[in-house]
This record gives sequence, structure tokens and C-alpha cells, in this order.
Amino acid sequence: MASISLRYNPQANNAHQQQGVITEEIAGLIRVHREGSVERPPVVPNVSCTVTAEHGVTARDIMINKETNLWARVYVPTSGQSKLPLLVYFHGGGFCVGSAAWSCYHEFLINLASKVNCVIISVNYRLAPENRLPAAYDDGFNTLMWVKQEAQNCSSGQKWWLNQCNLSSLFLAGDSAGASIAYNVATRITSSSSYAPTILNPLSLKGLILIQPFFGGEERTNSEKHSIQPPNSALTLSASDTYWRLALPIGATRDHHYCNPQAHGTAKLKDLRLPAIMVCVSDMDILKDRNLEFSNTMAKAGKRVETVMYKGVGHAFQVLHNSQLSQPRTKEMISHIKAFFCQ
Repeated sequence: MASISLRYNPQANNAHQQQGVITEEIAGLIRVHREGSVERPPVVPNVSCTVTAEHGVTARDIMINKETNLWARVYVPTSGQSKLPLLVYFHGGGFCVGSAAWSCYHEFLINLASKVNCVIISVNYRLAPENRLPAAYDDGFNTLMWVKQEAQNCSSGQKWWLNQCNLSSLFLAGDSAGASIAYNVATRITSSSSYAPTILNPLSLKGLILIQPFFGGEERTNSEKHSIQPPNSALTLSASDTYWRLALPIGATRDHHYCNPQAHGTAKLKDLRLPAIMVCVSDMDILKDRNLEFSNTMAKAGKRVETVMYKGVGHAFQVLHNSQLSQPRTKEMISHIKAFFCQ
């Protein structure tokens, strides 16, 4: 699988600077102009939902909410086995870039659906800064409520994938910002005053898979301060800060609960009725220490947490393939996810 480069393209930048003053920029990924326009250079190609037969998976795009243009790409294994686990997946991109149609996510989720043997809904949520948080979190929650409604109504339009699902085996997952969305959706459900086992009925949430979760905080961790990143790193500290400035509500700090789940200690976390959690950490990621601190905090709060470390790779290695170790580590990750499903 070819690697994807996120390197800076100065010619592309010069061509667009004439449009106006740039107030925020992550080179090659996003530019925000003072008058409010936003550019997202096509650093990763969008692809259709087509899947060749040898992969053993079919895929289609479905509309969830036309008003907000909330849609998803659904992957269904063609193995013939019925009643597969359902995985709702959220892509990464600092809440500001990315798409369920990006080629890297399309390829990764085909592989994941095939190897793990599960149905996957890959959610294309709204992006910041046009739609600041909690827009992405709302889209994640509304996707679950839509799936619940379609399942209850036995929707004929969605039977092609719903009939393949074991709705009592639901998992939420995502990488980077997508992992933050998965976590936020789960906490919103389990901290609701109306929470009961029937809130998702007929769905039943069995687990969270958080891949390099994109959390933040005002106080820097050691890996944020001292980790030396290669030129093709998917996440630098300056990029992380820019993403949060663009994604958080205006005026909020990185200790806002949308960003830092540990800002207010473990007291509130103890009340969350979260399912089992798998946290996937990359050894060369600036988020390594923050991810490990999150895992430790959740364990102290009495949650069942499994933490897996992937050596020699950085942020988003499983989709960007920007290291010689990316492919073997991706195989390891998929194997760990499959085992987590079987617990």
C-alpha cells in the first residue's frame, strides 16, 4: 500500500495567498482566511465506495441527515455469515480535515471489515472551523440514534446491512480526533440522566476502540515537549494547537472538557457506565504520554481498560503508512482489535 505524504507544498501555498490574509494554517492541510473562507488542499484523494470482489467486502454510501449533510460509508463482509458485530467508526483529522471518502480510510476500513469480520459504518461528520465542537460530537451521537431508529423501524432501505448486524454487539471506534468523538459519544450516552439499558435498544454498546485519541490540555506532557518528530509526521505540537484553536468553541482553552477529559479529575469519570475500552498508543506519537495518562485515569476510575503500544511508529501510521513498520504494525493492530471483539 502506498504511503501518503502530508509534506508542505510551497507552490500550492503561493498560488492561494492572493485570496487574502491567512490567519491560521497547517501546511498542506488547511488554510483559514481572515474573511472566513477555508481551504483544504486535496492532500489525500477522495474515492468512490467501489470495492473490488477479491476483498470480500461490499460498500455503499448512505445519507443520515440531509439538512446537515451527515452521511456515512457502510462496509459489509460478503462471507455469508450473518449477525456480525457493528462498528461505528470516526475518521481522524484534528476535527478540521478528513473524510470518510479519503482513500486511506477507505482502504483501511475495507481491510478491517474483512479481517475482523464486522459491519462498519464510517461517519462523515461536520468539520471545524465552519462547524466547531460540539458539532462533530453531535453528529456522532445522532448517527447512533439514526441507527437505533432504523433498526426499530426495520427500515427496508437499510436492510441490506442491518440484516447482517448483531445489534447487541455494537462498538464505537476512531483514530485521533475520531477517537475523541467515539469517547464523547459514549460518555454522552452513559452520563445521560435518562441512561438505562434501553436507551440504545435494540443496540447494546460493548466496547470502545480509541486509536491514538486526540486529547489535549494546557499543561504539556513530556512527549509533547520532547518527542522529536520526523518530517512526514502526521501530527506536530504546533499543528495540534492549531487544530484545537479551530475546533474548540471560541474562547475555550485546551482544558475544556471537549478537549481534556481529565481536566476535572476522576470523580465524574467514576459515574460513567462505560463499556470495555481499548486504547491504541503509538510509541513515536506526541500524544503517547497523554494517551497513557488517559488509560491510567480510566483504570483508576474503575473502568476496564486495555492499552496496546505500537513500537517504532507515529501518529496515524495505520492509515498513512509513513514508516517501514507501518504495515506490520497495522496487522498487529487489526489482530488486537479482532481479539478485543471476542472478549
